[in-house]
Amino acid sequence: MITVTIKGEKKQFPQGTTYETVAAPYQEAYDNMIAVVSVNGKIRELFKKLTKDCTIDFFTLRDDVGYKTYVRTATMLFLKGIYDVFGSKAAQGSRVEFAIGHGSYIRAGEGVLVSAKSARQIKDRMWQLVEQKTPFYKRLYSLDDAMELFRTQGMRDKEKLFRYRRSSFVNIYEIEGYYDYYYGYMLPNAGYVKWFDVIPYDEGFMLLLPSKKNPSVVEPFTERKKLFATLKESEEWGRKVGIETVGDLNDQICSGSLSELILVQEAKQERKIGEIAKDIVSRGNVKFVMIAGPSSSGKTSFSHRLSIQLRTLGKVPHPIALDDYFVDREFTPRDEKGDYNFECLEAIDIKKFNEDMCRLLKGEGLELPTFNFKTGKREYNGKYKKLGPDDILVIEGIHGLNEKTSYALPEESKYKIYISALTNINIDEHNRIPTTDGRLLRRLVRDARTRGADAKRTISMWPSVRRGEEENIFPYQEDADAMFNSVLIYELAVLKQFAEPLLFQISKEDKEYHEAKRLLKFLDYFLGVTSESLPNNSICREFVGGSCFQV
Repeated sequence: MITVTIKGEKKQFPQGTTYETVAAPYQEAYDNMIAVVSVNGKIRELFKKLTKDCTIDFFTLRDDVGYKTYVRTATMLFLKGIYDVFGSKAAQGSRVEFAIGHGSYIRAGEGVLVSAKSARQIKDRMWQLVEQKTPFYKRLYSLDDAMELFRTQGMRDKEKLFRYRRSSFVNIYEIEGYYDYYYGYMLPNAGYVKWFDVIPYDEGFMLLLPSKKNPSVVEPFTERKKLFATLKESEEWGRKVGIETVGDLNDQICSGSLSELILVQEAKQERKIGEIAKDIVSRGNVKFVMIAGPSSSGKTSFSHRLSIQLRTLGKVPHPIALDDYFVDREFTPRDEKGDYNFECLEAIDIKKFNEDMCRLLKGEGLELPTFNFKTGKREYNGKYKKLGPDDILVIEGIHGLNEKTSYALPEESKYKIYISALTNINIDEHNRIPTTDGRLLRRLVRDARTRGADAKRTISMWPSVRRGEEENIFPYQEDADAMFNSVLIYELAVLKQFAEPLLFQISKEDKEYHEAKRLLKFLDYFLGVTSESLPNNSICREFVGGSCFQV
């Protein structure tokens, strides 16, 4: 018998008992489904078996690792549905492109007619597999055998990806004759995938799933046309330059032509910034450019580069940070834990901000505040402003898109820009790179360099940062006049050399270890490159250092 410690209580189980069996009696204590377990600090899938005495903790769909396991499993189930309904070529050619809300956009493969009927056929087949509790099998393959398997199945992206793997073996998942590789853990059988929907959308389908906050409800799809168009534009540009996956990027690095790619990508971003500047000027009455975006999206570098483009068009831009209008520390709202909540709208003196901006719009001169983060007070240090006919204020802050922030300013005087780091390559055709991973790696590197913060602290704070973004930024992104994707197609290969040493510092005893290990495994797919070829005005320089701007 094997002794298992759960929540301080010791229990006996026969050797070979699955973690699924161990977890079953504890399920009723949770308000949502147990997805994976932690065994002596290591994540294990539910179909794995007990081999020795251990301590077990449970992770549900409300936990990040549990939720990602559900999404991964549902994605493979969807592709199995396409495989069964439309054939192997349809599944091989389908590409998991990006996330919109809590759904995944999957571009349809060869022979799939995108229609409500097709969506219903796929969904019906998925439900058959769910009701039958069809198992997923995990098998260890040698790298050569795995490459041969995916070569015969026509999954060239996976074959290419595995060429750069350093390990000799790889885990492959199979469900009723359909094989695939997934970057992460899976559920034991299709019966666990209880909440999903499939609808036709654009050139493919939306696989709709529940949120981590409400894991047993699939909410109706909310279309986000501007975000979708920006994401699709990035994907299409990747196809044009022949870099859609990590394997493609690694090939480019090996060929020695990365320097040219860097120049082309930087030129493309500069052209986009120039187009936004022209649009601002063409409107005639714009005096306030409001820039907002999530953490580590490159807002500061973008603001500087936009200001330069505005200058080439005869305008005189002046930067203003919404943070300078923070209320004094004693009036800052607190969150449910009693900590200061600097990310809520109430942390900003909105009334004073609007009063000052309205006076500037009328042509009055006034002294603008500077917030002293050490004293927690607003100060006035002789920063006077008066707007001339060609002056434009470039205002940066997380609440810039929220209409409540600038309620007193005429609509025609404002131009809103949403900036984010929307990852434009995938690991392979069926494994996308979450945009939040790229931003987290950016922040890890920047915080270590500029704030002396270790990776453990940055990772521990990230869930709180993400909650603030979900509440204060993402709901307003469709209100933007322009969207800008700050991701550079090669940047993860650059960030790798800076991020890996920071992540290796996190020990197994730390609760952030699972996330650090996941990110290290993710970075292992990339060949690393030096940052020497990056121009000094690159957005990537905001994070790795060497920027010509004050960032």
